[in-house]
Order: sequence, then C-alpha cells, then structure tokens
Amino acid sequence: MDASSKFRAGWQWLAAPELWSRRRTAGEAVLALVLGLMAAGTEELLGSEGLRLLAVGVAAAVLSLLRRRMPAPVLVVTSALASLLSGFAPLLMVVGWSAGRRIVGAGRTLAAFTIAYVLFDAIVLLDSWSQQPPMSLVLFTTLYFLATTVVPGLASRYWTQRRTLLHALQERNAQLLREHAMVAGQARLRERQRIAQDMHDSLGHQLALISVHTGALEVDPELTLRQREAVGVLRGASVTAMHELREVVGILRDGVEGPPPVDESGRSARGTAGIDGLVEAARVAGNTVELRRTGEVRPLAAAADHAAYRIAQEALTNAYKHSPGAPIGVELRYEPDSFVVEIINGAAGGVAPGEVVSGGQGLTGLRERARLVGGMVHAGPAHGGGFRVAGVLPYGVVEAAPFVAAEDDFRQQSPKAALGNGAPVMDWSVSERELAMAGRDRSRGGGIALGCGIALAALLVLVVAGIFGLFFLVGAANNGMIDPEEYERVQIGADEDEVRDQLPSGDTIATTGLAGSGPKEPAGSECLVLMSSEVGDNFDTEPVFRFCFKGGKLIEKKTYEVSR
Repeated sequence: MDASSKFRAGWQWLAAPELWSRRRTAGEAVLALVLGLMAAGTEELLGSEGLRLLAVGVAAAVLSLLRRRMPAPVLVVTSALASLLSGFAPLLMVVGWSAGRRIVGAGRTLAAFTIAYVLFDAIVLLDSWSQQPPMSLVLFTTLYFLATTVVPGLASRYWTQRRTLLHALQERNAQLLREHAMVAGQARLRERQRIAQDMHDSLGHQLALISVHTGALEVDPELTLRQREAVGVLRGASVTAMHELREVVGILRDGVEGPPPVDESGRSARGTAGIDGLVEAARVAGNTVELRRTGEVRPLAAAADHAAYRIAQEALTNAYKHSPGAPIGVELRYEPDSFVVEIINGAAGGVAPGEVVSGGQGLTGLRERARLVGGMVHAGPAHGGGFRVAGVLPYGVVEAAPFVAAEDDFRQQSPKAALGNGAPVMDWSVSERELAMAGRDRSRGGGIALGCGIALAALLVLVVAGIFGLFFLVGAANNGMIDPEEYERVQIGADEDEVRDQLPSGDTIATTGLAGSGPKEPAGSECLVLMSSEVGDNFDTEPVFRFCFKGGKLIEKKTYEVSR
C-alpha cells in the first residue's frame, strides 16, 4: 500500500460518516471556533502575544475536532497542555465530558483518566517545584483536575449508560410485545380451527339431513302444490344455510373468506353483491325499498365485504320488525377512502307492544364486526324521524393495533434515531447494541432532571473545593503574616528559639518567592521573611519583615517593600 492509499484510508477512518452528519459538522465547527477563541483570549489576558496566541487557538480547535474520534489520546494531550497553558481549561472540560462517554470499557476509561491526571500533576510539579510547596501543589492540582475533568467525565458516562439501559429495556419490551402478539395469534387460530371443526361436524351434518329430506318431500306426489312450495322454501333455506356455514367455517379456519357462495339463480349470495338480493326479498315481503349506488365501484377485502352484507341484512331486519310498512332507503357509497353502507327507514307505524321480539344484540354485533375489519357502525334516530344505520368500512385489510404500543412505553423514547449520529460510543453488556434515539416524541422531564442533578453535583464539588481552598489560604496567610507591633517588639540580640516561638513559622505558600527579593542577607545567616498585616502605600508593592539569625541569636531585623 503506497503513501497516498494510507493517507486516504486514514482520512476515511478519521472523517467517519456516522460521526459527521451535516448538523453535527456545523455544531462541532462552531464549538471548535469558540474553544479556540477562548484559549487564545485567556492566554492574551495572561500576557502572551504573537504566534503563541495563534498556536494556542489552532491547537485548541484541532483537539476539539479530534476528541470524538480519538477521545483517550486527546484527553491525555489536553491535560498536558492545560498544565502549562491556562487557556486550555475550557477545552479540558469539554474533552473530559466527551472522553467519559466515548471511551469503550470501564478499564480503559480509568486508565486514560489516570494517565491524564498523573501527567497533569507531574508537569505542574516540575514547572512550579521551586516556587510553591509540593503538597500544596498536589492538593490544588487534584481539586482542579477533579472539578474540570473527572466530574464532567463521570456525569457524561452515567448519562450515556442510563440512556443505553433505557434503550435496551425498550428493545426488550418491543420484543416481548411481538412475541405476545404471535402467541395470542396462534392461540386464536387454534381456537378458531376447533370451533370450525365442531360447526362442520355438527351443523353440517344436520343441515345435510334437512336438505336431503326436504328434497325428497318436494317430489312426493301425495303433497299438494302449496305444500310443495313450502317444502321448496325450506330446501332453499337449508341450501343457503349450508353455503353460509361453509363460508363461516372457512373464515374461522383460515382467517380469510373464500369465494362467495352463489345461489341457484347465479347471483352472489354474500357481500355487497348480495345486497341486491336482500332488497328484492324485502320488496317481495311487501316493503317499499329503494337502493342507490354512488361512486366508482371498488372491490372490498373479503372480511369487509362480508361485514357490509351483514350490516345491510341486520338493518333491513330491524326495519321489518320495528317499522313495518315504512319506506326504507339503502345507499351504497364508494368514497375515495372508504365504503359506506347506509340504511334509513321512516317513522314506525302503529305496532302494538309485545308484537316484536328482539334479542337486542344485533347492532352490538355489527359494531364489533366492523371494528375487527378496521371500520365503524353508527346507529341512531334519523333526522325527521325514523332510524338510521350506517357502516364505514375500509377497502383493504386493517390489522388490529397491539394492546400496548412499544413506542409508548419507557417515557415515549423512540428507537429510531441515533445517539451521537449513529456512532456507538460505549459497549455495555446489558444490550447487544446501543439503539438510536431521536427524542421527537419522548418526554424531556427526565433528561432535564438528570442534567440539573449532574450540574448541582458538580456545583457542590466546586463549592466544597472553594471553601476548602479559602480556609487553606486563610490558614496559610496566618502562618506567614505579623502585625507591625509584633515586629517592633522583637529586639536584636534576642535568643533565636525565643524569637521563633513568638513569630509564625513562615512555612506557607503566601511567602513563596519573598526570600532573596530584598536587600542582601548577612553572610552566614538564616533569615525568616514574613508579610505585614497592613497594606502598602500602593497596590504595586507589598511590605514585608525579615529576621536574620546567626549563632542562635537575632543579628538583624529589617522591613522593606517588594513588588507584587
């Protein structure tokens, strides 16, 4: 592989498409620009200038862009630079957050943060060893690294782990729902097959006997013409019943409706085509029935076609019972999105109470039948009197919705979008993969609460560190500061031990750098330099007191001012 091929392969790995969508690229570019300007601006406030400012800004921007693809190396490099250049402090917080969620494995994460901390601490100690006490430096660098790097990293890792766990639970829940639907469907199919077999074995046999016996009676020469006609009606009814039984058994057994049965005249006995037969039978019975069709005729699914027939049949039957003699209108409308069958009858005539016997379950059954095919049935008084029954049915097959929608569980967290633009950032054993999440429909209350909790925890850590540092500084100042009155009470020639017992030890970070900044010390002497509790005449100088000892005696005391 030549150099150009290696370069192209390396560039493809670095600029992974799953990490850099258009939206993500724009956001990362803006963030890199802001971090670069903050780093350069901070260095300028601290006295840097020229090419150093440009180098700091460019380095911060480049590290910001690389942190998503190489989180561990960028964390270590940024920690090393932040120990020398204060301008990298904002970048260190962003890199700590990114590394916490993107370094795969707890062991690797711990190793990366440990190396970054050790490197950060070692560089600070080497750079400031002669100016400040080592233990004080270790304390302050530890607090600083904890607040700017470790806390954001832990918060980011917890937040990502929580989201991954919720996605895994959602995926498991969706799988259980699918399995539950499959088991329920198999149970329904077995029960329908059992019912179909029972109906075929019992009703089929009895209807066959009725058909055979009525056929024999119809040709019996001893019967009168009127009796033969009655027996013929019974035989026709038994044949129709056998056709309907076969149809129902087919639906129960296979879940689909077979070819519609055909009566002796060649007309379809079921479905929307059979409604003509229902209307004709109603007219023969003495009712005034008008049938209208509107729209372009379209075929319906078998179950919906059967439901339309049942709706018309039940509505016409109810009209016969409750409004005998009233005009009836039947309308079949083929609308663009659905099929509508509507039956309206006029006001009820004078029917004496008790003449009509009804179980009261017909309309309830129609509503359930329509619901199963994805439609609906309305029944109620018509405008101007009478009664109206209307069914709206789909042209295609509509499956019933599951009892619980997977996307409605676990706080509406949709498994469609990508966390971090589809790039897996952690490898948790709780799930085989981290699901994508867009969050369009999910509730944001939990995320806001989690973010507020993490921010509060970080704030508490910083407050505790600040209070601890304040007390430390106050104590350090007391160990290196005296009043001018104390300075005046000390006499030259006094015993060294006695003087040191009266004065603070001076072993504090507050007095670091004061020794050797004043007049030349007496030869062979050991001097103690302390700050004054009073401020100087201006803010550019600091008053100090110096006590020099030699041979166990105080040989000199001097007061002077040093530049801040």
